[in-house]
Amino acid sequence: MTEQTKPIKVVHFVTGGFSGGATQVAIGLVRAQMANPELEPLLILRKKGHADQARVQQLIDEGLPVLQVNNWTHLTTIWELSRELKEFKPDILLAHGFSEHIWGRYAGLLAKVPIMLHIEHNTRERYTWWRTLQSKWLTKYTARIVGVSDGVRQVMVERGFPSEKCIAIPNGIHLGPFEQLELKPWAERKPGVVMVSRFAKQKDHETLVRAIANLRDRGIELPVYFAGSGKAKAINPIKKLVRELKIEHLVHFLGYHKNVPALLAEHQILVQSSNWEACGLSVLEGMAAGCAVVATDIIGMRENIEHGETGLLVAPKSVTTLADALQYYLDHPDRATEMAHAAREQAFKAHSKEAMNDAYAELFKTLMAEHSAEKNG
Repeated sequence: MTEQTKPIKVVHFVTGGFSGGATQVAIGLVRAQMANPELEPLLILRKKGHADQARVQQLIDEGLPVLQVNNWTHLTTIWELSRELKEFKPDILLAHGFSEHIWGRYAGLLAKVPIMLHIEHNTRERYTWWRTLQSKWLTKYTARIVGVSDGVRQVMVERGFPSEKCIAIPNGIHLGPFEQLELKPWAERKPGVVMVSRFAKQKDHETLVRAIANLRDRGIELPVYFAGSGKAKAINPIKKLVRELKIEHLVHFLGYHKNVPALLAEHQILVQSSNWEACGLSVLEGMAAGCAVVATDIIGMRENIEHGETGLLVAPKSVTTLADALQYYLDHPDRATEMAHAAREQAFKAHSKEAMNDAYAELFKTLMAEHSAEKNG
């Protein structure tokens, strides 16, 4: 293989906590890039103490190239990561998520990685003045800042990052499992709500619990299934609230669920009650599964859902509005069926993981050409 035809070596650096979307996106990109002969990917995880090492082993058993670096201090993370980068010698480093995009790029500078990308996965992060200053300084050595939705790109520009470097590559989902589903008509599904999210303040499970209690008070008993894990300090207050509202028979905590597509396909409604989101992958999954979707009217959701056509958007933290939206679907099954069908069509038309993968592959080629021109110019 000649110098010109060698595969582009790509490193994805991301948290190894597995609870957030950044890790899942990075893993998906590595899987796709392994199948591309023009690319040679490597996944490097910042080890987390609470992370399930069995899930790391599953990736290794699957054949993914995976390494882990320590999380003792930021300096030791940077040092160990830089050592791995010097060994692998990537052409491109993608530093995913906050605050990994800071430590990853510091390591990239030490290892003299030619091209670095800052992948921003959320619209609301803990950008203190000091971390903002570091991020903006690192931008001088960063080829692109990639927002996982156009809303994220806009937020980065508003924060003062250079607009000429800020682009959007919307997240996509793997549609294969949803293509294989044997979907029942919407009216024949279980009349239940599914929410697929880790337990965290951002996701706002509380508002959905209160909306289910509000419906109970109206004489409507609608079960809800929470698929997702999280720390005890986030889950226990929700369980306590469920007991206080006396709706234990309606609220089911499933924990980490291995077959989300099948779970969604069994039920009528998908809810995402987040206070902020970058893209809302679980909303896209609900759409692909043919669910009637209710989501909060925030950046990241508006790009995916056309209110009244492919789903319903409600104000964040509004118990009554969320309960009204759920009751609307139950009272109008024909409209719910129409919106669920339109949502599924939209998911397959515009939100495939293949489109996301292709966009990153094209970006890599563009950046390699730019770097070559700079080096030779």
